[in-house]
Amino acid sequence: MMWVALLFAAAIALLQGCAQVREDRAEAAYPPSGQFVEVDGTRIHARVMGQGPDLVLIHGASGSLRDMSFSFAQRLTDRYRVILLDRPGMGWSDRPDGYGGAFNTRAESPAVQARLLQAAAAQLGAEKPIVLGHSYGGAVALAWALDHPDNAAALVLVSAVSEPWPGGLGTLYEVNKTAVGGAVVIPVLTATAPQSVIEDVTAGIFEPQAVPAGYLAHVGPDMSLRRASMRANAQQVGNLRPYIVEMSARYPGLNLPVEIVHGTADEVVPARIHSERLVTEIPGARLTRLQGIGHMPHHVAPQPVVDAVDRAARRSGLR
Repeated sequence: MMWVALLFAAAIALLQGCAQVREDRAEAAYPPSGQFVEVDGTRIHARVMGQGPDLVLIHGASGSLRDMSFSFAQRLTDRYRVILLDRPGMGWSDRPDGYGGAFNTRAESPAVQARLLQAAAAQLGAEKPIVLGHSYGGAVALAWALDHPDNAAALVLVSAVSEPWPGGLGTLYEVNKTAVGGAVVIPVLTATAPQSVIEDVTAGIFEPQAVPAGYLAHVGPDMSLRRASMRANAQQVGNLRPYIVEMSARYPGLNLPVEIVHGTADEVVPARIHSERLVTEIPGARLTRLQGIGHMPHHVAPQPVVDAVDRAARRSGLR
């Protein structure tokens, strides 16, 4: 039995070492591209581009601000001051105290994330920006408007998670959000996940469109495979639904311009469950349906998203 225990300990040590090597390489290849802002002891990574009315971009699950900086943000910098933010625990942003760790399964709510990001944006001079959120970032954008109504000029929600959904999120999320998953399964994935699996998962997110050339090289998927980032993502996504239930009851009270953009072929966050209902709950909200487009319209059909930003700016009086 002692030999078995020793072999097990050696295997764990080897696995953790391999995971650390992969993380070190990822961080060396993808250093911070912006600046850091500290909010209540939590460092938030931000990148500022362009000039004009303030526009905050919030990325989705298992990503970073690099998703927005691949090509989308550059379409707006000629007329907006674009602020890209890493959500807490993702990219180069820290998780606040009390969250994170291999055995800690607490998850930052959209409200906690929104508070940190709103305060970070304010430190960068954006007191009342347009807030654009994609996918999970849409839930954070909604929390921003619900909890900080005086600090948002308008919302642009792209493929946004907004409504309670039927069913679960799949076995991997259910396992990885637990203490055992965070301590055991996630290091295995960090150390061993092959490039082919990363490419397949990314292709599934973009379906039915193709992944743009150069996208993976730009975003650096190994950054999202870091153990701390995977734990943050699993816990945030895996524990999201109860927060969405609470938030959705408050949507009718939103009183700001809201532009919603959603692809009809999105099976990651289906429009029929989320945006089709959301547009009926927020007074004055407008929904742009993109026929045949999947979950990543800001990359595969960016112009309607840019148009939605411009409409939000006009409706809010910023342009």
